[in-house]
Amino acid sequence: MGRNNYFQFKQFKILQEKSAMKVGVDGVLLGAWVQVNSATQILDVGTGTGLIALMLAQRSDAQITAIDIEEKAVSEATMNVNASVWKDRIEVCHASLQEFARSDRQKFDLIVSNPPFFSRATRAAFAERTIARHNDFLPFPELISCSAQLLTENGRIALILPFEAMDEIRKVATNNELWLQRKTDIFPKTGKKANRVLLEWGMKETVLNEDSLTIYDADGSFTKEYVTLTRDFYLKF
Repeated sequence: MGRNNYFQFKQFKILQEKSAMKVGVDGVLLGAWVQVNSATQILDVGTGTGLIALMLAQRSDAQITAIDIEEKAVSEATMNVNASVWKDRIEVCHASLQEFARSDRQKFDLIVSNPPFFSRATRAAFAERTIARHNDFLPFPELISCSAQLLTENGRIALILPFEAMDEIRKVATNNELWLQRKTDIFPKTGKKANRVLLEWGMKETVLNEDSLTIYDADGSFTKEYVTLTRDFYLKF
């Protein structure tokens, strides 16, 4: 297996030969940032390789359901989960969020997603990568409305999105009677503009907790705040 076909973390390994979307900073940020201390049932929407599901299993004692619409991703996520010490707490399902919401099998107190977000960009060359990158199959209104249906009374939704999508997703969440509880602006490098935002909504109104995080210092090294957030996962830290 080529060196780019897997990613080794401290407590688990991610095979990424089949899944269209490989391990990236966005997924790691969300998996390390989201609060899991009170979660007992977690849903990972668009699990891809299973990265976020495995990170949350490492950080909690929750039962985790990981869903994806793409068959190759489901196959690879299942392999990664079965190779981990948390395989008894993670179930990987081949389903869209819309199908899953209609089944109404259970409620979740935490739903996480690193969703597809390109809507008008050039389509990817391969069908699997198009599904993974473009929100034709999961537009923001459906992502939020289906998630809201699946939340418990005190449930939360956590996402990572492009910074420019903030206004659109905020309107959608408001229309679904969700309250923004946490917001972290992500700056790729010191002196650069924010390009990502971590967002967490809940069913109840609370005081908004806002902050920011920068990934790289001006010299190209990782910032102390990024190292602190992700040190339980990356081998280099």
